[in-house]
Amino acid sequence: MRIRATVAAVSGALALSALAVPAAQAADRAPVAVSGAHEAAHSASGKSAYATAVEGTPYALDASFSNVKVNKGKNVAVGTTNVVKVPVSFTLTHATDVDIYADDFFGGVELYRGPSFDESIWWFDSGDATCTNASATVANCTATVEIDPLELLNEDAGSWKAAGIAVAFNGEDPENPNLDNVGVAVTDNAAAFKLQRYSKLTVNASPEPVKKGKTITVTGKLSRANWETHKYAGYTNQSVKLQFRKKGTSTYTTVKTIKSNSTGDLKTTVTAATDGYFRYSFAGTTTTPAVSAAGDFVDVQ
Repeated sequence: MRIRATVAAVSGALALSALAVPAAQAADRAPVAVSGAHEAAHSASGKSAYATAVEGTPYALDASFSNVKVNKGKNVAVGTTNVVKVPVSFTLTHATDVDIYADDFFGGVELYRGPSFDESIWWFDSGDATCTNASATVANCTATVEIDPLELLNEDAGSWKAAGIAVAFNGEDPENPNLDNVGVAVTDNAAAFKLQRYSKLTVNASPEPVKKGKTITVTGKLSRANWETHKYAGYTNQSVKLQFRKKGTSTYTTVKTIKSNSTGDLKTTVTAATDGYFRYSFAGTTTTPAVSAAGDFVDVQ
């Protein structure tokens, strides 16, 4: 069973509900039922089928998001066990009658996979943002999205987007609001990034020491996180560069390019010429980040 984690939202009162999803149903999994800000936003977008039925229709809140950045503009790599805390930042522009500092106002970012906010396949919401006024109607805000690898499937790796969400509850109970009294603003497709399966790369050059002109065998392994087994597995049939850095220098040069085998293993040979460091280097793919192994020193005699 997959247990969907609880994610805090507004003042500790809103949360994603815990939901167990059988692994066999992973391909047909539905987003988690939610209360409060998330449900109000998705109800306003016509996505009420994903959440518990609520009364009313939210009105359009006079607020918008700009300058949305996810992880400071970098892709997000997630391993097998550790929750990754992803920083998000944005500018929130709002009307003078919108109190973004009210106890029942939520402003944050949703990271989602899918064609749009309305049609997201899977998502993670930030907590309520911390904002600082730039003017009476503009605030600079930051928040954090927690991504737990236990909530991911391998198919989730790849292109993701971000949507800005602002919800004013205006005194309504966030867990059971009359949506007619709730204001919602959603700025969709506000940023894009890649959610990737964390990668590892090893290298071993032997024998060491070795006589000049003799053969050096360089082995290694390219692996990446498997979000369904929660272990690292070999990344097969990938082009990987063997690189060399001469002792006393700082730059690696590519010696040759080989491919990982059916288990992610790497193996090739070179002729010993001079003291230096060998490493493997992987350029990365859409689903897997680039990685280079630490250099392995070979003493050539």
